[in-house]
Amino acid sequence: MPNLLEIRRRLRSVKNTQQITKAMKMVSAARLRRAQERVVTARPFANKMTQVLGELATRTDEDFHHPLLDLRGDQRYLLVLITADKGLCGAFNTNLTKAAQAFMRENSDKKIEIMAIGRKGRDFFRNRRAVIAGEFIGLTAKARLEFSDALEVAQSIIKMYTEDEEIDKVFIVYNEFKSVLSQRVVLEQLLPVSRAKQEESEAKSQQPVTLIDYIYEQSPEEIFSTLLPRLIETQIFRALLESVASEHGARMTAMDSASKNASELIDSLTLNMNRVRQAAITNEIIEVVSGAAAL
Repeated sequence: MPNLLEIRRRLRSVKNTQQITKAMKMVSAARLRRAQERVVTARPFANKMTQVLGELATRTDEDFHHPLLDLRGDQRYLLVLITADKGLCGAFNTNLTKAAQAFMRENSDKKIEIMAIGRKGRDFFRNRRAVIAGEFIGLTAKARLEFSDALEVAQSIIKMYTEDEEIDKVFIVYNEFKSVLSQRVVLEQLLPVSRAKQEESEAKSQQPVTLIDYIYEQSPEEIFSTLLPRLIETQIFRALLESVASEHGARMTAMDSASKNASELIDSLTLNMNRVRQAAITNEIIEVVSGAAAL
């Protein structure tokens, strides 16, 4: 039977841990509300911008060329992986690293480099000796994520894709926020920007989509040179916001489960402690009675 002092020491340790998990849950709940509001605000703009530029790209002349539109080879990939900088958020980081590993296995014949946004993803693939093309640490851990943070990441990706010309395609992996209890891992192509958005939408809906006629005040070169980089910046910013909201939701759920498990463990330890103490008291009474009977 365990010692009473050991049970009390463990009980005190579990209670201290429960206080920490409850505090982390409250912090994540407060941050989640603000992060969720920003995600809901950013989604319509990002979706509409992707739709409009997709339609414009679909109807541009095939002779028109732009670095962010032109197709290249299919041998060198850059995978942008957005994870958290901290743990204690359930399977949030594990699901992302599993999705990235599955993508790398499916494209094992390709040369794949990773741009890690978040310490957990960087450490995971660095320990497995993957090629880390770049890293951005501390973005998702900020109290308030700004567009300038996404701008820095997007400019780095665009530079690698256009100036260095070492990358054929760019993919991004992140968690899309659905609810506090649900996050969906998203893997999508970031570059080159697809010219086939219209055909894809028609194929999904199985109905012809009405084309909107646009009047160009500037040349296509000027329009795409300005808006395509902004599209990448907006998509990166939205992915970061989705990831931050998903992280807080996952951490809130994980800390809530941890607090409940701690409560169950405290009840179990308290019951065990009472049994040990009662057994000790019973033994002392027996010894006293036995001594009195012997006299």
